[in-house]
Amino acid sequence: MSTPDHPRGPLVTSDPERMRALAHPLRLRILSLLDDEGEVTATRCAEATGESVASCSFHLRMLAKYGFVEPGERRGKEKPWRAVGQGRQTRFDPAVPGSLPAAAAVGAALLGQETDRVRAWLERSAGEEPGWLLASTLTTASFWATRTELDALSREVEALVDRFAGRSDDPSLRPAGSRPVRLLGVVNADPPAADR
Repeated sequence: MSTPDHPRGPLVTSDPERMRALAHPLRLRILSLLDDEGEVTATRCAEATGESVASCSFHLRMLAKYGFVEPGERRGKEKPWRAVGQGRQTRFDPAVPGSLPAAAAVGAALLGQETDRVRAWLERSAGEEPGWLLASTLTTASFWATRTELDALSREVEALVDRFAGRSDDPSLRPAGSRPVRLLGVVNADPPAADR
């Protein structure tokens, strides 16, 4: 979905086949790399991930087959790829059979990737500038909420992130001194007390 501020909004899908194609650790790493760098070749992907060029090329083609990436602008013999949209949202749709297990598989793969990323950040935090550490947070909270309130909270978190839309695609929108930032948000209801 496009907006004037963010011409390449997030790609949203509830299609089980597309979500299953996404639920692969290397494909998620490739998409993160594309989000960070804009366009990458299979060779650059191999350098960044430690995988072979052939493996990266295969997974880039699979991501293209399912509409997550598209060819970038060719530069000589190089064949760069770029992400379709800025970010991805996989959603369960009760009207689409198989969408729940597919969305859960993507969520599990993404959570594994993000856990590794946060762990690496914590391990290297001793070398980080104190101001950046103080501005960062790792927070958990438990509270009681209705389904309507939980839905509203989820939309509010999305709206907070939307304030920064466009900066990944357009460097001229980035304020001086800005850096790439990641947000991992999980808003979910726990099972009812009787089920615990």
